[in-house]
Amino acid sequence: MATLSDGTRIVVKIGSALLVDRATGQLRRDWLQSLAQDVAWLKGQGKDVVLVSSGSIALGRGVLGLPPTTLALEQSQAAAAVGQIRLARAYEEALEPYGITAAQVLVTLEDSADRRRYLNSRATMEQLLSMGAVPIVNENDTVATDEIRFGDNDRLAAQIAVTVAADRLILLSDVDGFYSANPNDDPDAIRYEVIDTITPEIEAQAGDAGSGLSKGGMKTKLMAAKTATAAGCAMAISEGSPLRPLLTLENGANATWFTAQSDPQTARKQWITALKPRGSVTLDAGAVTAMSKGKSLLPAGVTTVSGPFGRGDLVALLTPDGRTIGHGLTRYTSTEAELIKGRQSSEIEAILGAPGRAALIHRDDLALS
Repeated sequence: MATLSDGTRIVVKIGSALLVDRATGQLRRDWLQSLAQDVAWLKGQGKDVVLVSSGSIALGRGVLGLPPTTLALEQSQAAAAVGQIRLARAYEEALEPYGITAAQVLVTLEDSADRRRYLNSRATMEQLLSMGAVPIVNENDTVATDEIRFGDNDRLAAQIAVTVAADRLILLSDVDGFYSANPNDDPDAIRYEVIDTITPEIEAQAGDAGSGLSKGGMKTKLMAAKTATAAGCAMAISEGSPLRPLLTLENGANATWFTAQSDPQTARKQWITALKPRGSVTLDAGAVTAMSKGKSLLPAGVTTVSGPFGRGDLVALLTPDGRTIGHGLTRYTSTEAELIKGRQSSEIEAILGAPGRAALIHRDDLALS
């Protein structure tokens, strides 16, 4: 069975009901401070941590005096605009005593659906993590409409886990795992310790009820588990209300673990391989050798560009004699790649008129045959 401590990159989803007191609409500061202790504990072990946090609308509605009922879209956006400031400040103040920098990252569904924006999000998150920061991710409720919403932070957390190639996703919830039936209604309901495969029988046991302040039920959590485990990320559903919820989970608290189907790197390579190429780049012998050793593809190693393709599209990688040796997601359009092929990365800004990325295709976005 997977454990929290075995993970190296951990995404934690925090529901509104954990952060915001339902009766008063105020932030539960003691709980947030205990979560910050857990984050510091994990980072002290050399682990990367990303927090996917609800709470902006719940906080904002209290400040604006909005009713505890379903809000109109415009009211939700207004509440989020007020609440996001308070939520970001609360995380900053909670993490600061441990010397941890909090970074706010607001996303919409389009950021994962559009490959170019997906690559931008991935690059930003990787940079933040490499600098030791803790990204605090939330759906950008101030601009998201029903058509471009994730709809719940369970799905968002799973997508973020895929984006950053996490190997652990923890859904801190108001329940302590996945049950065969609603334990509030059925005294014979059984909590699963481990679910290796999400079968139709398991799916049929999921209900829809959320916790009031949150939008998701067990169905959304199963959807998140499908997304995460297919990408090589083990996922746990655990009750988040105790202080130090992550340490509590590590010490054996009730939870349900969903088994990863592979590892994040293998799953990503499989995903890349399954895409249809939009063009190709031919490499010189030096670039072929460098990539076989796990290096990124630099513009200097490209001799020919065939397109058209856009940024984020998949391209085939060809040897000097025309053999396909792999595929990768390009960080430049075919027009840009044509201009910078054979040139040093230090020359990119002068050629394109703006700072660019050193690699044409980063090694994390490569799948070699």
